[in-house]
Amino acid sequence: MSMSLNPYLIFDGNTREVVHFYEKALGGKVMGIMTFGDMPADPNHPLTDDMKDRIMHAHLQVGNADLMFSDTFPGMPYQPGNTIHIALHPKEEAEAREIFAALEDGGQVIMPLQKTDWSPLYGQVTDKFGVTFQVNVPGEQPQ
Repeated sequence: MSMSLNPYLIFDGNTREVVHFYEKALGGKVMGIMTFGDMPADPNHPLTDDMKDRIMHAHLQVGNADLMFSDTFPGMPYQPGNTIHIALHPKEEAEAREIFAALEDGGQVIMPLQKTDWSPLYGQVTDKFGVTFQVNVPGEQPQ
């Protein structure tokens, strides 16, 4: 099995501040920040102006480790301390499907595995122990 994993921290509208705090405190390097507004518009899920400025994904490299971050959608439940996901990055779609199915057994799917703008296969599932995983097959990186 060839896969990497990292912590994925979720905040409630202050992710940009958090990323820059950890960048300074941990001597990290911001590898990228993407807002929800940076994504193509979806008429089925229009974004408010506040939502467009929230962070959809941020990546901070600290030494050889990766920390990833996101803001919640406004109005979604948020409780500080309960907002760490584990991001899994299997190389193959078949492996991602197998892992997702195993985690789903007795758990709850938050977002079914599906193609996204950043991944050929991405989904979120909370396992039967209450741990949330993001399964993300790496997509083509922009040149």
